[in-house]
Amino acid sequence: MKENDGGTPATTASYPPDPAAGPEPAALGEAVAGEPASDQPATGEAASDGAAVRGLTVGVGPWQGQWPEGDRYDVELLTNGDTRNVVDEYRYWKHDAIVADLDSKRHNFHVAIENWQHDLNIGSVVRTANAFMAKEVHIIGRRRWNRRGAMVTDRYQHVRHHPTVEEFIEWAHGEDLRVVGIDNFPDSVPLETYELPANCVLVLGQEGTGLTSEVHAAADSTLSIAQFGSTRSINASAAAAIAMHSWVRRHVFGQGVQ
Repeated sequence: MKENDGGTPATTASYPPDPAAGPEPAALGEAVAGEPASDQPATGEAASDGAAVRGLTVGVGPWQGQWPEGDRYDVELLTNGDTRNVVDEYRYWKHDAIVADLDSKRHNFHVAIENWQHDLNIGSVVRTANAFMAKEVHIIGRRRWNRRGAMVTDRYQHVRHHPTVEEFIEWAHGEDLRVVGIDNFPDSVPLETYELPANCVLVLGQEGTGLTSEVHAAADSTLSIAQFGSTRSINASAAAAIAMHSWVRRHVFGQGVQ
């Protein structure tokens, strides 16, 4: 099956900001199971992924020439253009087709974050988890979370909710996952010299308070991130990104610790 078949995508188009693009969509999976979402899904595959609302000009215009063949392509996007926050490989693809392709190659690590006070970092964690192809993101505590920082990547990333630490730990053990906390405790081991397991869930605490004592006690290991300045800690979403990238370096690029 040909990808282009004589036609090519239009060059990057500039579209005016669209304040009426609508609310950001709900997460995939169990994050909103059983109750209405705080952000309803956008209508249609051509719905903006939020960049237009933020004044950015991204994406491609309508397909020029003969349309490509294949069920993964979306007629509306081919007709009107694709301004979603996706890599070029997925331009003009249907949402379900993108998720299915991602599901076929997700990595074996998960990432979790505690959410007892509506932590604003969660959206950024979800976005980074999507970038590093985490298998799932887990929200421990409050079900609802601020999706703004996710930049609508939660449409492509599986998110699971756990109301309590106990339920989360039970789930992790049932999946044979090592629970690895990320925080600066006296007994923490340096992330930089720790051999991250291939099958694990990296757990971040609430911004400000860090990991709860329950997670700390239940974790198989707790890791710290080396810091060299005057601040006592770094942002939770930044810590999550460092931990996820450490897993990628070890298990995708084969860079072991020294």
